[in-house]
Amino acid sequence: VQLQASGGGLVQPGGSLRLSCAASRSTLEHHAIGWFRQAPGKEREGVACISSRDDNTYYSDSVKGRFTISRDRAKNTVYLQMNSLKSDDTAVYYCATEAYLLSAYCRVDSSRDYDHWGQGTLVTVSS
Repeated sequence: VQLQASGGGLVQPGGSLRLSCAASRSTLEHHAIGWFRQAPGKEREGVACISSRDDNTYYSDSVKGRFTISRDRAKNTVYLQMNSLKSDDTAVYYCATEAYLLSAYCRVDSSRDYDHWGQGTLVTVSS
């Protein structure tokens, strides 16, 4: 399983950025995809996920209402649209596959539920 995360960069507070996570069709059809982030000196934090069945989504309280996760099946890509960015959103963002097959729902409470990880993409929110 290979995941390719991209789209990070420098953005001003209040701005927007879209992250992409590319994977094989089989991976996306069978596994939920989660986004996590890790800021310097902090533990890895779950951000959002999208299930493999029915595209049900889940968001952490810290990003709910600002971030949107979605899937483009034709492009075998999962996106994380990030709006109203704050300095607290600065982190390396990772996408990962949930270990369970064909789950109807997903959560990002624990990174231990995810077994394959992309390389990470840096998001810096600063003026």
